[in-house]
Amino acid sequence: MSNDSVIMPPFHLAIPVGDIDEARHFYGEVMGFDRGRSDERWTDWNVEGHQVVTHMVDEYAAPVAGWNHVDGHQVPVPHFGLVLSVERFQALAERMTQAGTDFVIEPYVRFQGEVGEQWTMFFLDPSGNAMEFKAFADPSQLFAV
Repeated sequence: MSNDSVIMPPFHLAIPVGDIDEARHFYGEVMGFDRGRSDERWTDWNVEGHQVVTHMVDEYAAPVAGWNHVDGHQVPVPHFGLVLSVERFQALAERMTQAGTDFVIEPYVRFQGEVGEQWTMFFLDPSGNAMEFKAFADPSQLFAV
């Protein structure tokens, strides 16, 4: 089945944060996502058309459970993010670099010259939630084996 005509529904993801004001600054000002509804202890974010909600959790501890070796790098698990166009990936990488982001894995090309070649970068939000953003040289290889 071809994915060319499939319209993907937006996903919803709720993540815990230790400081809602710090999360609002990071997701809104640093990452540049549009803010949706919010209350004293939560905020909706428009993450490229998907709904990510940051929820204040008292005494929250960073969620990285472990690390997995991928293409010569230690990848934090769990993590979440998006597959972007190469242009959007480059713009976000530049934005995060200019913001002084301490990357877990700096932007680079993974699996260079292989099936599934992709740009990728990993970083943590202020509460320690691991995020990966990537872009495929050939988007049709998203699920290639």
